[in-house]
Amino acid sequence: MLIIGIAGGSGSGKTTFAEKVRDNLHDADLGLIKHDSYYKPLDHLSFEERKKTNFDHPDSLDTDRLIEDLSKLRAGKSIQVPVYDFNNHTRTKDVEHLDPPRVVIVEGILIFVSVRLRDLFDMKIFIDTDADDRLMRRIKRDMVERGRKLEGILDQYDDTVKPMHLEFVEPSKRWADLIIPHGGKNRVGLDLVSRKLHMLLERNYPESLHMS
Repeated sequence: MLIIGIAGGSGSGKTTFAEKVRDNLHDADLGLIKHDSYYKPLDHLSFEERKKTNFDHPDSLDTDRLIEDLSKLRAGKSIQVPVYDFNNHTRTKDVEHLDPPRVVIVEGILIFVSVRLRDLFDMKIFIDTDADDRLMRRIKRDMVERGRKLEGILDQYDDTVKPMHLEFVEPSKRWADLIIPHGGKNRVGLDLVSRKLHMLLERNYPESLHMS
């Protein structure tokens, strides 16, 4: 099994990049896991208390469970990926079943911070995007997909997103094997990564693999 890590700041385009890599390898047996799915459950807190949580700090994520799940997949065992509700700031009771695929893409802002998690990746990619572009994408996403107000988005950015990016996310790109500039739509970077994965898959699983 190949495990690929795609990191980058909030709004950098890492999800877009991960999905495009998946689409380019449409015949491959590939799974996509978001580190965001592993935010710790906050059911014990009131909604107002949940809103005050620093979701950009490594301690907000159950990385130990993600490491355990990836280890299970690599051992040929199925896992149950948590489902996180961003509107209510906690996990739902649902899970998503994932059987062991040939390739797993893991994406998240903090996936290179943990040494134990980092060591599981066969390839580490960092999506490097200008801070203004990241903020604009975050605003659009949070207003459209998560129903949040502009004032709250900007307050959270100043209070936690920006300082945590500078403390944890930005320094973690030194661990990347490949840094992709200009966001998740970098066609040259996308082609490079897709061809590399295609080559690895063709070597390990030569049967019926085609790249779009």
